[in-house]
Amino acid sequence: MSNHETVNEILVRLFADVLDIEEKCLKIGEFSDLSISEMHVIDNIGVNRERTMSDTAKDLRITSGTLTTAVDNLIKKGYVARERSVEDRRVVKIKLTEKGTAAYYSHEDFHKDLVISALQQLDSKEEELLIKVLTNIDIFFHNKYKF
Repeated sequence: MSNHETVNEILVRLFADVLDIEEKCLKIGEFSDLSISEMHVIDNIGVNRERTMSDTAKDLRITSGTLTTAVDNLIKKGYVARERSVEDRRVVKIKLTEKGTAAYYSHEDFHKDLVISALQQLDSKEEELLIKVLTNIDIFFHNKYKF
């Protein structure tokens, strides 16, 4: 197998595995009523801030309609609150509720544990190399696909 084929196989498997692990952990945890996409909406909204629906949809690279459906579900589940701007009634702002903030921190802890697990097998030079390689891959994808 060529280096290109090996890298492709590893990247595809890693991406799928991280999403699969994230989904499985979510389904057995305290926030099992959330889908992965809903958790990513919560993550994008963030804590202690209000976001506009349009900015959130843009950041998540989804349509406003798709975000509206997700936010409607998150409101019903008690994770998100929505209100119109006082200054401009056309602007809709969303923010996390207390329950949404707890879900956010739980998701953040999952990612911290994932990184710690990945790095604990490496020495400091290997960590630095991994960071350099991942940064180069990230820059390549952002430049190539204009994220």
